[in-house]
Amino acid sequence: MGAQIRAIAYCLPDHVETNEDLQRENPDWQMDRLYEKSGIGSRHIAAPDETASDLAFRAAQRLFEKPGVVPEEIDSLIFCTQSPDHYLPSAACVLQDRLRLGKHVGAFDFNLGCSGYVYGLYMAKCFVECGQARSVLLLAADTYSKYIHPRDRTVRTLFGDGASATLVGRSDAPGLGEFVLGTDGSGAKNLIVPSGCLRLPRSPATAVEATDNSGCTRSQDTLFMDGAAIFTFAITVVPRTIQALLTKANLKPEDVDWYVYHQANKFMLEHLAQKSRVPRDRMVLSMEDVGNVVSASIPIAVQRYVEAGKIRAGHKILMVGFGVGYSWGACLATWR
Repeated sequence: MGAQIRAIAYCLPDHVETNEDLQRENPDWQMDRLYEKSGIGSRHIAAPDETASDLAFRAAQRLFEKPGVVPEEIDSLIFCTQSPDHYLPSAACVLQDRLRLGKHVGAFDFNLGCSGYVYGLYMAKCFVECGQARSVLLLAADTYSKYIHPRDRTVRTLFGDGASATLVGRSDAPGLGEFVLGTDGSGAKNLIVPSGCLRLPRSPATAVEATDNSGCTRSQDTLFMDGAAIFTFAITVVPRTIQALLTKANLKPEDVDWYVYHQANKFMLEHLAQKSRVPRDRMVLSMEDVGNVVSASIPIAVQRYVEAGKIRAGHKILMVGFGVGYSWGACLATWR
């Protein structure tokens, strides 16, 4: 008995923030140059009263409308987010009730960023293959925009908000295959919101703003990213991870139909593909009008390529997430 991805749906906030909007608001930002490097022209931004769990709820509703998806068969609900509604309770518990799932459903949150979807698939596969669950609802949603200072060019031009819903179920044929996971917590300081939880509660002191040498403004209450450090981490770890996964699965690079990297930005993905010797025409790029949507980036990219008729039944997909933590994970899947 194996596990496979049965369906994916996603939800993006209604409000769209374009590069032209950012240019008008920030005349000193060179948005044309930033677009050439990032490949991102617009992003969806959650409303002030709209949370990650709201987006995840709507993504799940869309998933339930797909043929063959039976909500009553769901045994487990896993919610990946770094934008929780509350310290407690777990948003997954609230979503179980909002989605009217059975009280037999086990539900929990886990906190991971850009690697989170792969980790979620790993847990879902384990639940299904050990007989703990028939169907697992994996939700991934983030609203990083709520952590971003409006004058921080390094992150505001990249990140968007969004959510995905994935149903993982039993399969007689191979679906979800091998996994490779990894962690290096020494890089935690390079992508972080320093204040807001119990280590450093928010205070007037953490709200003090400062502007760095590149003209970006932020405080300890907002998101900080050392882009150069993140790039060095990714270009070092991701190619090795892909090679380790292919070796574990006894596959050659050309055996994979599609490589789905976490949709960080075009510059990074092109360099990662080059170093991993991945052909450009096998690399999924789907960030131009959504930006970097963190844990939801991989499933949204996969589903968009499915809807476009590019990913088809029988195609072998390699998915790799990497980022905040540092954390990374890669897996293989055969699309059914």
